[in-house]
Amino acid sequence: MKLAGDLHIHSCLSPCGDNDMTPANIAGMAMLKGLKIVALTDHNTSKNCPAFFEACEACGILPIAGMEITTAEDIHVIALFPDLESAMRFDAFVDTQRIRIKNRKDIFGEQRIMDAEDHIIGEEEDLLINATMMDLVTATEKTREFGGVSYPAHIDKEANGIIATLGFMPDEPVYTCYEFHDPNNIHKYREAYHLGDAKFLFCSDAHYLWDIKEGDDAMLLDCPEAGTDDEKRRAVLKSFQ
Repeated sequence: MKLAGDLHIHSCLSPCGDNDMTPANIAGMAMLKGLKIVALTDHNTSKNCPAFFEACEACGILPIAGMEITTAEDIHVIALFPDLESAMRFDAFVDTQRIRIKNRKDIFGEQRIMDAEDHIIGEEEDLLINATMMDLVTATEKTREFGGVSYPAHIDKEANGIIATLGFMPDEPVYTCYEFHDPNNIHKYREAYHLGDAKFLFCSDAHYLWDIKEGDDAMLLDCPEAGTDDEKRRAVLKSFQ
């Protein structure tokens, strides 16, 4: 069956995410907007995903644990995982690849770790949005090694898009999927950058609750009716790989 989804959303753990973007608020707003599948993709961390999974269960939404990696080239890459455990193991690995710079809340914003009931249970002290030590190839290979799938984020954006950053689409790594911010750009980019038979996703990259996609305007994702949540997540990820 086809279900409305948004696979690029930031919580209040991302310094650029609004403090109202708690896991519970994201799940609740997604439910109100008619979404059925939602991924949480904070910058270089998945530490709000456990609370997000719990909040989504209460709202009848299939959650996907993810991350928006900033590569050494300053390119944003989405990593999504078929289960929470794999995402958290990847999170622990990415922690070893981060360049540690103390966060300036007055400049970049707070980085709140939450529980499913909107309580602050911690705070990330080091800035999350700066580049990691992983280059594009390494980030892609490591995501696969931990059981996830990855693809370049918002390739039609100037800021941190793979094309705007490099000036071209590299031959390596090979991707079978690309994310767009504006679906109206898909045809132009397919022709200009020879994207061939690649699959395309369009997502909100929401940093505020009102940015989350409306169900009627969201992409439709293939998801089986039967099976465990992990089996459904694997099927969703496989459908665009």
